Amino acid sequence: MNALLALALAAQSAPASKPASAPASAPASAPVPLSPRDAARRGIERGVVFLLDSQNADGSWGGPANAAHPFWSNPETHRSWQVATTGLACMALLDAGTGPDAANAVDRGLQWIVVNADLKRPSDWDTDDTWGDLYGLQSLSRALAHPRLAESSRRDAMRTAAKRFVSALSRHQSPNGGWGYYADAEAAWRSEWATSFMTAAGILALLDARAAGVAVDDAMLARATRAVERCRLPNGAFTYDVMAIPRPDGLEGINQPKGSLGRIQVCNLALRRAGRPVSDDELARGLDAFFEQHRFLDVARMRPIPHEAYYYNAGYFYFFGHFYAAQVIEALPEARRAKYAPSLVREIVKTQESDGSMWDFYLSSFHRPWGTAFGVMALQRVL
Repeated sequence: MNALLALALAAQSAPASKPASAPASAPASAPVPLSPRDAARRGIERGVVFLLDSQNADGSWGGPANAAHPFWSNPETHRSWQVATTGLACMALLDAGTGPDAANAVDRGLQWIVVNADLKRPSDWDTDDTWGDLYGLQSLSRALAHPRLAESSRRDAMRTAAKRFVSALSRHQSPNGGWGYYADAEAAWRSEWATSFMTAAGILALLDARAAGVAVDDAMLARATRAVERCRLPNGAFTYDVMAIPRPDGLEGINQPKGSLGRIQVCNLALRRAGRPVSDDELARGLDAFFEQHRFLDVARMRPIPHEAYYYNAGYFYFFGHFYAAQVIEALPEARRAKYAPSLVREIVKTQESDGSMWDFYLSSFHRPWGTAFGVMALQRVL
């Protein structure tokens, strides 16, 4: 018999009230809610457990298994995403992992990245290798700056791989100064298309590389910074594409603030760190929009088709946006952080599943490690 049907029949046949001799049961005590700080700690702990359990035998995270769509079928695309996902996982464990298991996982992950630092363009239209270049570089840069790895025998190999990633980003920088992940198949080899958010993330990766002692060309950084600046609209939004003449599009378009929620934070942060005038009030304005209009990110999370939600939001902007929002909060004066930190914790931990993972957009076997890594790093910054 169906279990639900059995329960329903049992409920119908039960007496309407307890016999007089039956003792009254004590009311169940409500669980004590965790403070934002404790909730963040608990979320980090569970996320770290997931990352340690989900690492591949070769040291990487993610992979092409369980592919959901034949559109992304090039092996080099998956290798690029695997480098990016592994880089994010290593950064998360560097931030939060303190035990020998986490240290060993990071060392194995970094070694896998070093071995796979020679990413190739997947096809005439697909330039997803830029994601691997970006987060591969940032993970190695964070590792080179980490105290635990100051005396590591792998430092020379990591530095060589980081230089290779910088060279690749230089080679793929579009004439408009930005980076993208697709190209016009009939255009020149050098892609002419770029996005504001990937360009901003690239700026931050290059600045981390420079801080770790890896040489970065000033002109490349300046071109990228100007590209993000051109995407900035008076209402605080950033256009999706890097365009010669930025435009907000229609009232329900992707370039409206509600469609820009996942981009505003990384773009503001990149401009601030690159030395452009972005005030604390402007950072706060972006965070206000992020949390006040958060429902448009909520409704997009876990949708299987990119940009099918309101204002063309895509699921994969959820954890990307929260990761950079956490860093924007961190960049504010201490007195202004308390307004946003509890909201950030709430919006992340509510997504955590029973195995400790977090995800926002299904993509082969990459989505849980990358979402969890972004989530762990965002929560870590609350602490």
